[in-house]
Amino acid sequence: MATRAEAPPEPLPGAPALPRAVPEDAASPEGPAWRPGSDGPLRDPGPLLPDRSPVRIIGTPRAAAVRPALARSLHRGLVVGRGFNEQASTLARQGRLAVYPSSTGQEACQVAAASALRSTDWLFPTYRDTLAVHLRGTPADETLALLHGAVHSGYDPRRWRTAPLCTPLATHLPHAVGLAHAARLRGDDVVALALAGDGATSEGDFHEALTFAGVLRAPVVFLVQNNGFAISVPLARQNAGPTLAHKAVGYGLAGRLVDGNDVLAVHQVLTEALDRARSGAGPVLVEAITYRVDPHTNADDPRRYRTDAEVAAWRAHDPVRLMERHLADAGLLDEAAAAGEAADHTAAGLRAAFAVPRQADPDALFAHVYARPTPQLREQAEALHARESAAGRWDDAGPSRAAGADPDAYAPEEGVGT
Repeated sequence: MATRAEAPPEPLPGAPALPRAVPEDAASPEGPAWRPGSDGPLRDPGPLLPDRSPVRIIGTPRAAAVRPALARSLHRGLVVGRGFNEQASTLARQGRLAVYPSSTGQEACQVAAASALRSTDWLFPTYRDTLAVHLRGTPADETLALLHGAVHSGYDPRRWRTAPLCTPLATHLPHAVGLAHAARLRGDDVVALALAGDGATSEGDFHEALTFAGVLRAPVVFLVQNNGFAISVPLARQNAGPTLAHKAVGYGLAGRLVDGNDVLAVHQVLTEALDRARSGAGPVLVEAITYRVDPHTNADDPRRYRTDAEVAAWRAHDPVRLMERHLADAGLLDEAAAAGEAADHTAAGLRAAFAVPRQADPDALFAHVYARPTPQLREQAEALHARESAAGRWDDAGPSRAAGADPDAYAPEEGVGT
């Protein structure tokens, strides 16, 4: 029986008009009329649209409903995080780290991400998300080992349920979708939280990840920390849409927009997004509006692409200061000294861990490349061993792990996925 077709939406200015809907049994030389939701997963975009303005809690009436224990915990994370960033930046200037991409000014996103996750969930970080990795429980020295340059990852991803720091933009995002989808197929209660910057949204992997996430309805949440620049390229040169969160709608994801310096708001939005993904309601793309106060890395000169006045304006919206004002107004700023001591302890641990340069193991170059080393890989390991031994830089043990007798030395463990 024929049904009444919905009227097509009004076209955008200058856009071609959609074909007019006609009864399904009516003949048309152009074929059946297109209607939203008639032949595929298309649906009303309204529920997927992001917030009209960034969600804020600090300085609003909703702040009074925040549990004091949660507020104190998040504040402690911010203080520890600021000390972590400052000490790591100092180590990079001293040459004790090869590079350090600071998250100073973005700590609210890092702290909220680590806090909102369950211990069974997985975190997929970028190279700038070392603070979130550390706050999940990973020792600080292991967190920064990759940036020191002596080891592959520095921490055990399976133990901490945290993927290795990802340097190539957005390549870890499809991995997060795959892990989340696999976990659901196995019946595991797991959600993957994938972190990214605004620059990552210009990469193909970002779009592929959102496509798969939307089609599979994978239990995954994407947190885009929009700090205004992809190194030196401003957001206006990357995106012409109203917000990055609006990108969610085109892939069937829900979009959220939040003040990325308001740790209470970021925590609430991420918690809601994780709950939605976990319940099977679908993945979520969260855009957090924040700012990178420090240079892109210790090798960057940000004065080439931004003004001191711009940085000063964002320093006035600093996430640590915002939270301290909230706690002071609520009469909860009674554990500030303890938070400062925790930050000092973390900084002292970093100084001690990197006081003596670590020696890289050349053998490790060939580990984790293939589950079973190929003949070519063994040949390369033996050649390196011969060269380094001749120079007196390698002992007689040889490249046992990569080219040794045990072909299963680096075979994958059972249950790698979740």
